[in-house]
Amino acid sequence: MDFKLTEEHLMIQKAARDFAQNELLPGVIERDEKQIFPTEQIKKMGELGFLGMMVDPKYGGSGLDAVSYVIAMEEISKIDASASVVMSVNNSLVCWGLETFGTEEQKQKYLTRLATGEIIGAFCLSEPEAGSDATSQKTTAIDKGDHYLLNGTKNWITNGSTADVYLVIAQTDIEKKHRGINALIVEKGMPGFEIGAKEQKLGIRGSDTHSLMFTDVKVPKENRIGEDGFGFKFAMKTLSGGRIGIASQALGIASGAYELALKYSQERKAFGTEIFNHQAIAFKLADMAVQIEAARHLCMKAAWDKDNHNNYDVSGAMAKLYASQVAMDTTIEAVQIHGGNGYVKEYHVERLMRDAKITQIYEGTSEIQKIVISRSLINK
Repeated sequence: MDFKLTEEHLMIQKAARDFAQNELLPGVIERDEKQIFPTEQIKKMGELGFLGMMVDPKYGGSGLDAVSYVIAMEEISKIDASASVVMSVNNSLVCWGLETFGTEEQKQKYLTRLATGEIIGAFCLSEPEAGSDATSQKTTAIDKGDHYLLNGTKNWITNGSTADVYLVIAQTDIEKKHRGINALIVEKGMPGFEIGAKEQKLGIRGSDTHSLMFTDVKVPKENRIGEDGFGFKFAMKTLSGGRIGIASQALGIASGAYELALKYSQERKAFGTEIFNHQAIAFKLADMAVQIEAARHLCMKAAWDKDNHNNYDVSGAMAKLYASQVAMDTTIEAVQIHGGNGYVKEYHVERLMRDAKITQIYEGTSEIQKIVISRSLINK
């Protein structure tokens, strides 16, 4: 076991940290308040290789490992979770799904542009009645010979209006239940494809989250990913990697809040000394440091499993379950350490607290992660 980062990992960490501090931090409060998508910042992330980190260089990616991805996600998420969720969806769900299961034609047409950030993607699984119960797809893709006729609604879609490529999960044969589901590549602008109003959210307000409506959208057969009926398995396999990304986002939110709280405790005075010198504050920070380190190890273990071609369903679920709880606990304590200042926007921690909550919900709720983990215990 080697817990040291390689020179390459340290370089990636520094590059991500510098980008976050220099490009994301300026204006992050305004983007959150006004729900402004970080268009220019996302473009620069693409140029730096952060949107296709694990994609083979022959498809325009950086060709890095999952550990590098976790490292970069943590640094970006410390500053702007709205930017990091774009990075997570594009890397974990869209690029990985296409590279792993797509045809060569699909990779050449879509993956090369997604990996460089020329365009970004969206992953469309959730519906009004199919959130955690992903088997209950109401969106249909009826086989019409050379194309599918797509009808239905998708909810809570990250990159809903800014994406150009959408991976849509839909039911083709209802009698086969989850074995009758397909994954289709849908392009923005296809006739019958409409983007609904932007959601008004508690956190990650710079990210654009929309409902999507499909009315008799003709999707060419060549846009199906995998064999007929592979869609549900595709979604589940893709989400397992997505959980590593969201676990890393939660880790970054937690460590960002901790760093702000630690710095504040060394500057703020009460009762004649810096508040860090009061045991009540020092013990809070000690607990935060331990929990963050444990969450980081879980994230790295899941990434290591992925890099070494081990099954990472359980390690990814564990990382997401724990890191998202740490994000909530740490950000709440960070606000408490800041006192009244923690409740106002300029100190950043209130935003991190709002951003933290979503990590317990998307890419599978905490309850779903417990199902994944508990089933693995029974099946050992």
